[in-house]
Parts: sequence; structure tokens; C-alpha cells
Amino acid sequence: MSLQSAERLGVVVPSGNAAAEPEIGNLVRPAMNVHTSRFPILPGRTLRERLDTYNEHLDEVVAGFGGLKLGAVVVACSGSHYLLGPDGDRALCEKLAEAGGRPVASSTLATLDTCADLGVRDIVLVSPYEPWLTDLSRAFWEEAGLTVSRVVPIRAGDRFSPYDVSTDDLVRQVAEAGLGDDEALLLTGTGMFTFDALRQIGEGNDRILLTSNICSARWALKQTGLPVGPAEETGLLRRLAARTGGTA
Repeated sequence: MSLQSAERLGVVVPSGNAAAEPEIGNLVRPAMNVHTSRFPILPGRTLRERLDTYNEHLDEVVAGFGGLKLGAVVVACSGSHYLLGPDGDRALCEKLAEAGGRPVASSTLATLDTCADLGVRDIVLVSPYEPWLTDLSRAFWEEAGLTVSRVVPIRAGDRFSPYDVSTDDLVRQVAEAGLGDDEALLLTGTGMFTFDALRQIGEGNDRILLTSNICSARWALKQTGLPVGPAEETGLLRRLAARTGGTA
């Protein structure tokens, strides 16, 4: 498939998020090209204030794709959609989809879609967020019908900062949690790099390994009817496909 003829995926990300584009892009290429639109920079505002503002401006940010023909759009920011709750999240994405004439999902809705396809109802929430946002995340998933059996907080050194979590941080703290080999793990947040860590976390066990970016990529491929491409070197989507009997 040529670059010119590949399907196009729009991804909306916060300005400082360095992980969503390369991870989602790695998973959907060569079937899809990734094009991004970023939320505005909001200096001087707290994280909670920024997340509220993201929801207020999301329609403008999506409109920033202009006339670019997209097969689907993913909003790669979980935190702002936790504020909406599952029903509000769904309503906002449906409104954006109707306005643009293309499927739109948040990373949170994409995660729920993947859980439904896998029959996952019980998750271990692996969260790099500050405690208040982790609590909001847990409430979102439980309101959506999932059972959060346990929360594993992930720190970057001695602080909570998703963008700064290293592979060693993530692998070590998941190992220290003593999780079962057959548990379903949801690593929430689109800004935390996960691929290298997941290879180690998933080695020698039958865990279902879900992340915001993996679920977003899977949803996009599913919406456009495209298979996992040969450039998907991590095997993470294939691990899910083996469980669902699908290509993604």
C-alpha cells in the first residue's frame, strides 16, 4: 500500500503528549497514516483546569483537520473524558462524528469497545495519574460497567507524571504489585510510553494487556475494516486479535 493511498486517521492530543502519535502510528501503519491536531497550550492553569478546557474546545480542535479526508478520529486524551462520565463521553463523540461525517471516539470509548469485544469485565487499573485523577478514572470505568479489582499506582521516580514514566519505572512497579498471570491489565493514559514495558510484563503469562493507545489503534482499524499491518512489530494487537478471532 502506498503512502498516498493509505487510509487516514486523525489523532487529537495534548500539546505535551509525546507517546500517542508514535505508539498509535506504529500500530496502524502501513494501513493508515496518522495526522494530528493538538489541544491549545494553556500556561498557568492546573491540570484539572486544562482538562475542562480541552472539552470546551474539542470541536474546534477537531475542526482543525479542515478538509482533510479522514477515515476516523481518535481523541487521545483520557483525562478530559473521565470528567464527562461514560454517557457524556459518548454523547460528545457522537456529536463530533455527526458534524464531521466520520467515526469519532475518545481513547476511553475505544477502551470500552475493546473490553466489550474481549468480554473483559474485571480489570487491574495501572495508573500514572495523580491520585484525584486515578480516582476519577476508576469511577469512570465502574460507571461504564467494569469492575476495578485493584489499582496499581505508577510513579515517575517519586512523583506522578505520566509523560516521565520510564520503562524501568513501569516494569518494576507492576512486578512489585504481585499480579496474577491471568489478570487483565489496563494501563491508562495516552501519554505514557508502554511498548517496551509490555513486552516484559506480558512475558510468560496469559495476561490481557490493554493500553489507551493500543485500544485507540484497534478501534480505528476496526472502524475502517483494515487489518493489522506487517509494521506492527510489538505483537500487541496480534495478541488481542488471537482472543477476539479478528484481525485487530
